[in-house]
Amino acid sequence: MRLKIELTATENIRLPIHYNHLVQAMIYQSMDREFAEFLHEHGYEVNKRKFKLFTFSRLLGQYKILGSEILFSPPINLIIASPLKEFSQYLLNGLLTLGVIRLGKSELYIKKAVMEAPEAKSKITIKLLSPVVAYSTLLKPEGGKYTCYFQPGEQEFVRLAEENLRRKYQAVYKCEPPTGEIQIWCLRPPRLNLIKYKNFTIKGYSGILKMQGPQPLLQMAIDAGLGSKNSMGFGCGELINKPEKNKKNMQPGYKK
Repeated sequence: MRLKIELTATENIRLPIHYNHLVQAMIYQSMDREFAEFLHEHGYEVNKRKFKLFTFSRLLGQYKILGSEILFSPPINLIIASPLKEFSQYLLNGLLTLGVIRLGKSELYIKKAVMEAPEAKSKITIKLLSPVVAYSTLLKPEGGKYTCYFQPGEQEFVRLAEENLRRKYQAVYKCEPPTGEIQIWCLRPPRLNLIKYKNFTIKGYSGILKMQGPQPLLQMAIDAGLGSKNSMGFGCGELINKPEKNKKNMQPGYKK
């Protein structure tokens, strides 16, 4: 399930360039408090891994960059997806009841909120609406740790993404995921994204991917997000029928 939300404002919407944490906070604040606290503090655990089981897109609309800020011209759109029916219902009810939200210092009005249920097949093409992240934490020979990020097209990226989807499936359905491997490949070289989330810099990739594998796992990629750190605003994708041409208008943090 996913919510497509159209937001408007009485003036241009001014936000910091790296605004993921503001959108994430708005989502938690718009839901039932008890459910939001459970999701934020605990989530759904599988093999000592915890999943929030939701993802969201970048803000979609016309914008321009002003130094360390980004200025959107209303209206703008936001996609929020989750395989949890209660999440989608709590969020939809909360947004419609509030009628207005805040992102940083900007006040935005809910112009429209529509619930959708896109259905994946066993072979899909997805456009990433927010960067996808796949990483491993490794030990340095001299001691300490470092994070190694992988990009779509690399074998380790596919392994990590598939393993992640299987765990999400277990978290949602409380049973073993379907058998069969997942294949992921790029239609063109992915774009590097460097996104700051609070005090951390996260490396992700955007672009258009083709995926093939068990339908329930590909559906999980659409509903819960592909890769890691989904609840921070990473790995949100939409089904498309054919590749779109490259767009010159890209938000900060995006590099070809």
